Amino acid sequence: MVEIADTAAVGRASVRDAAGLRPLTAVPLSQWHRLSERAIEPNGYYLPPWELAVNAFANGRTGASALSARSDAAPDAVTRLIGLMPVISMMRAYRIPLPALVSAHPYGTLCTPPLDRDRAHEAATGLLRAARQAGAHALILRDMSLDGAAMRTLREVLRQESLHPRVLQSQLRACLDATRDADELLRDALGSKKLKELRRQRHRLAEHGDIRFDVARTREEVSAALETFLRLEASGWKGKRGTALIQDEGDAAFARCAAPALAEKGQCEIVTLYAGTTPVSAGIVLRHQDRAFFFKLGIDEKFAKFSPGVQLTLDLTRHLCADPTIATADSTASADHPMINPIWRGRFAIGDVLIPLRRNDPAVAVIHAAMMLRGLVREFARRTVHLIRDR
Repeated sequence: MVEIADTAAVGRASVRDAAGLRPLTAVPLSQWHRLSERAIEPNGYYLPPWELAVNAFANGRTGASALSARSDAAPDAVTRLIGLMPVISMMRAYRIPLPALVSAHPYGTLCTPPLDRDRAHEAATGLLRAARQAGAHALILRDMSLDGAAMRTLREVLRQESLHPRVLQSQLRACLDATRDADELLRDALGSKKLKELRRQRHRLAEHGDIRFDVARTREEVSAALETFLRLEASGWKGKRGTALIQDEGDAAFARCAAPALAEKGQCEIVTLYAGTTPVSAGIVLRHQDRAFFFKLGIDEKFAKFSPGVQLTLDLTRHLCADPTIATADSTASADHPMINPIWRGRFAIGDVLIPLRRNDPAVAVIHAAMMLRGLVREFARRTVHLIRDR
């Protein structure tokens, strides 16, 4: 378990052995799988094989706890898991000793919690109750889909309790409408001149061997393709910065555990673009319900002048648009991502939300002020770094 530390002004609250909180590993796996199937809103990063692998291995992301909501109104008279929220303390998330719980980051930039679609209000109410029982005064939900079904449900429950969530920061993120014809979509997004230039680059890339777009789906295929992806990612700028998955033992272990396990359930693909026998780019794609999630991209920078990452994304776009089971794809990229934004022109709002758990609670004002100050400090630091780099 973790502890929520607090200042003397608002009192100290411990979540150790609290009724509302338990280790993430204690959540019954079969019930978590069923909840994922019934979730009101897809999130590939909170699928059990992914989040449990993150929790077991990923650097700085292990040892999360879970808020859970249960219902005994199931037809089979068995208590059913209807809501789940992986969390850590505010102290651990931000080094701020205040009584709040924060979404545990599942490596992918989406923390929308699974709520049972048939009992969504009951699930949201249960999660808020569990957070209160854990001693928290607020929840900070990071990287939430602000207009999605889960957030709408939480807002409705909060409104009934006369509580008002506060958006701490928000941005628009690229997404793909996979119900459209891919060629028409790409023409609208890039224009004929840009597509012509990309075709020219592809023809030049083909001088190194026939171009082939490969999709690994089975556990064995994904395991092999993952190693190719890991090598490509480490060969580029991420490797130079030391942020490639394979450069950290825990991060590599998480990826090697999660991707094949999800592939067994048809929830992970690895796409690779080849020139002859040489892989020039690769990406990891998660699938949950009718949505795909573009997790990461790796390229061989020796072929950079042929735009291998863009070429892979064009093929991935055609692949997803041709799949009748996929309606949308989340880029899970930053708001200003220079590669994906011009290609996937759909946008949706994502952000961090502060949820008070009690009315007129002075602790919430302290938590909100601390988060605003943290945001200002981070923005100042970001601008300073950019200024130094520019000079």
